[in-house]
Parts: sequence; structure tokens; C-alpha cells
Amino acid sequence: MAKIKAHYIPPFTITSETVRLISEISETLGKISASGTFELAPVTKQENRLKSIQATLAIEKNSLSLEQVTAIINGKKVIGNSREIQEVKNTSAAYEMFENLDCLSSKNLLETHSVLMDTLVDEPGQYRSGEVGIMIGKKVVHIAPPATQVPHLMLDLFTWLKSTDTHPLIASSVFHYEFEFIHPFADGNGRMGRLWQMIILSKWRPLMAYLPVETVLHKRQNEYFQMLEVSDQQADSTAFVEFLLTAIKDALHETVQTDTESVPVNDHIRKLLRLLIKNSLTASDLMKSLDVSHRQTFTKSYLHPAIEDGYIEMTHPEKPNSHTQHYRITAEGVAAVKDMQ
Repeated sequence: MAKIKAHYIPPFTITSETVRLISEISETLGKISASGTFELAPVTKQENRLKSIQATLAIEKNSLSLEQVTAIINGKKVIGNSREIQEVKNTSAAYEMFENLDCLSSKNLLETHSVLMDTLVDEPGQYRSGEVGIMIGKKVVHIAPPATQVPHLMLDLFTWLKSTDTHPLIASSVFHYEFEFIHPFADGNGRMGRLWQMIILSKWRPLMAYLPVETVLHKRQNEYFQMLEVSDQQADSTAFVEFLLTAIKDALHETVQTDTESVPVNDHIRKLLRLLIKNSLTASDLMKSLDVSHRQTFTKSYLHPAIEDGYIEMTHPEKPNSHTQHYRITAEGVAAVKDMQ
């Protein structure tokens, strides 16, 4: 199949800072891949997705906290602004589509916007029909291209994305900037631009699907908007690209550090905790249930590691060799069992 040729090439420059940031991000990802065993824990994935949803909405002035967002997504009743609650539900539904979306499909982009802005705008899933500008406070910082130009500008952008051999970290950042410059929708452009960049990156590295870059952007949102403005003034997205790469690098480091702070529960401890979740048991009862006949093996592989990690404790710690000694699960052990589930 002949390679699609792009008629439009977005203006940007690959600087030494860009190369350095890509190198650092790739090195971190390379170490993860080389380990052969690293994968974000399910609880970390869930927490990161919730953080992404709350942060991307907070950038758009949604006032709901992470706890409120979590409650809404879990189906609990939350007292708050009805529009903000609907924004949470819609954004959650859009992020649920994440793994099934084709980042190169403009049709998928429109479908995602339809879900994201359902009942919130008059034209969900449609390019805007009117003119828009971006304001920060009372200052107009960007006038988007006329609505009549949006369809062909978006076609040019997707054509470039399909044809470019630019590194995905750069290409996704350039796409993010160009998308915000075009401002193709009446509302929801910020949320869509941030979401679509992460979809592009997740096709490059699946881990990126659960990287809460939005939380870093929220913390630095003044700089986020400033770099968009700088790139507008320079007619070149380089400044914005460098800013986004820094955010990705920092989000990656924070996520890896947080996830690896938890000691993974091995299979032996998993089995032990499941036996103790309801009742305390003696060492003999545990060995029998685990079908382990060798006391030293049981002590070395099951009992001591679980005690050292704080997952179980003795009922008579002052008398380790007591004939009435039982072992019971701790609060940390209960939490570990919930994470397993």
C-alpha cells in the first residue's frame, strides 16, 4: 500500500531539549520493558484513570474533587452542580472507549466528542458551525480559524498524522497543539486534545493509557496555556511540545515511583491471605490447607515473608512458640486481598 502523502506539515523544530526529553522518557520506558515483569497494578490503573478524569475537567473549571468524581463514577449520589456531574459521567464514558479507539480515525474522534459532550452542547460529535475564540480571564488569547475551514484543516491534520515518521512523543504533542489551534468543536476542545494525545501515545506504548499526564497539566495549567499562546505567537509548536514532553516525563516518573512503592504480593502469600481472611489459624492448619508438608518450606516461603511484609501477625507475639499460637490477617493484608480482587 502506497504511503499517504501529507500536503500540510505542521511547523515545529526538534531541539536539543526535545531530544533530551525523548531520551529520558524512552530510557525510563526501556527499563520497564527490560524488567519483563513490570505492569501497573490494577488499583494503580484505576486510580490513575480517576485522576486523569478529575484533572482534565478541573482544567476546564469543573470544581468537583477527586473523591466526588470517584463517587460519581462508582454510581453514588453526589450533591453538586448538575452540569459538572454530567461532565464527569460523560468524560468517564469517553475514557472507557480508550482502548478501542483508532487515533488515526477522524470518525472515531467525532464519536468520542459525541460521548464526551452529550447533552452539554447543541452539536455533540460535529465540527462547529460558528466562530470561537479562547479567552483567559478577560483577555482574548486566540481566535480560531473560521468554521468553514475546520473540516479541511482537520483532514490535513489527520493526513499528516497518518503519514509522519516523527517520533510518537513529538507527533502526539504537535497534534495536541494543532488541534487546539483549530479548535474544531464548539466546546470540549481542551478535553479532547488531551485525551487524543494519550490515545496516540497508548498505541505506541500501552502503558501510556494509564499515565495521568492530565494531573501534571492541571498543576501547571498557567504554563500550559502560556505555552499555547507562545506557540501561537511564534507560529511554531516547539515551545508547547517541549512543555508537554516535560509533563509526560514527570507523570511517568511519579507513576512508576508510586506503583513500585507497593511490594508485590507473591503467589504463596496470596494463598495464605485467602485462608486467613475469615479466621485465624494455626501453622499446622495452614500447612494442611496449603498442602505443604515441609515445615521449613512453609516457614521460609509463606509465613516469614507474610509477617515481614506486615500482612499477617501472631496472636501471641510475646510467645512465638506457644502451642496455642495462631496467625491472623492484618489491615494491610485485608487491603492486599481487596487489591487482588
